[in-house]
This record gives sequence, C-alpha cells and structure tokens, in this order.
Amino acid sequence: MKYISDESVDVLVYQEAKTGNLDSGDTYYIYKDDDFLLCAIADGLGNGPVAKESADVMPEILANNLNESLDDLLLLCNERMFQKRGAAVAIVRADLKNKTISYSCVGNIKFYMYQSKTDKMIYPLPVMGYLSGRKQKFRTQTYSYSEKDKFLMHSDGVELKNPKETLKRANSTKCLYESLIDIIKHGDDATFIAGSLL
Repeated sequence: MKYISDESVDVLVYQEAKTGNLDSGDTYYIYKDDDFLLCAIADGLGNGPVAKESADVMPEILANNLNESLDDLLLLCNERMFQKRGAAVAIVRADLKNKTISYSCVGNIKFYMYQSKTDKMIYPLPVMGYLSGRKQKFRTQTYSYSEKDKFLMHSDGVELKNPKETLKRANSTKCLYESLIDIIKHGDDATFIAGSLL
C-alpha cells in the first residue's frame, strides 16, 4: 500500500498480483508536488513477467517527462511498446492551483470522479484498444473539482457494480480503500488508486 496525504490530496494505492503469480502485470505511478498530482495505472496484456515488461514502460516514461501533456505521455508510452505485448494505460493529472482534473486513457482502465456538492458522477469513456506501438488516437478530458470530491481509477481486476454509491458512501479515502478490498478478483492482477481532493 502506498499513501500520500497533505493539505491538498489524500491518496491510497492498492496492488496485488493474480493468485499464483509472483509478478503483477499491472503497475502504477504517483507523483505529487505543490502544483499537481499525477497518477497513472498500466495494465499489461495477459499476466506475469511478459505483461509486467509492457506495464513497466509507463512509470519510467512519466518519471522522466513530468511536465508533458497527458496525450504526449501516452504517445511516448506507445512508442516504447513497439515489439512488446502492449498495455492499457490511464493517466490523471490534478492541477491543484486551478482545481481541475484531466484524464486520458487507452484501454480498459476505469476512472470515476464523484462531485460531492452536486452529487454527480463523472465517468469519462476511455479510447478503446491498447498501446502497442501502432498509431493510436488520444483524447484528454478535463473537469473542474471542488473540495471533498473523490476519485478512483482501477484496472480490470477490480469489479465495481455501483461506482457512484461506492464513492458516495465512503466518507474518507481510507473507507473507500477498505470497501474496494472486499471486491478484488484474485483471478486477475488488481490495482487501484483512490483519492480525495481537499
């Protein structure tokens, strides 16, 4: 479990490999400074070491290109996937000064943001497919956020039947984290990043 908490964000990360595997085919990346929070999940196709090899491209790219746009980060990840198995990749950047959150994704990684003041759920649709080195379209979507809004991104090892109720009921990031632990599918790699914007 990774935990980041200060006056602007409260974030918890969970990761577990598929039952019987030593290596997870998922990986994640988190970076936080005074200006922004950057979170990402990569889900390598399949599982085990070959999936991990593809997923591990993402954290290296992000760590070395923190100020690039989300679509440019995905483009760089895509270029590095050439002759690898490939991966679904989702990246979220919260602009802590302007109170906006941006999302771009290729593949089946889900992202939700619950807006507590309006009781609305934002669920941007990802671009279908996966990064494999082939030409791919990207589409960054940006939303405003308010104090106490919550977000969740997860790989397909987490299966949520009612995301809005799950986020709405959780009165803290820790509560959200604990509610998700109960629904992990141990037959797949599972990763999620749960956060509150303070």
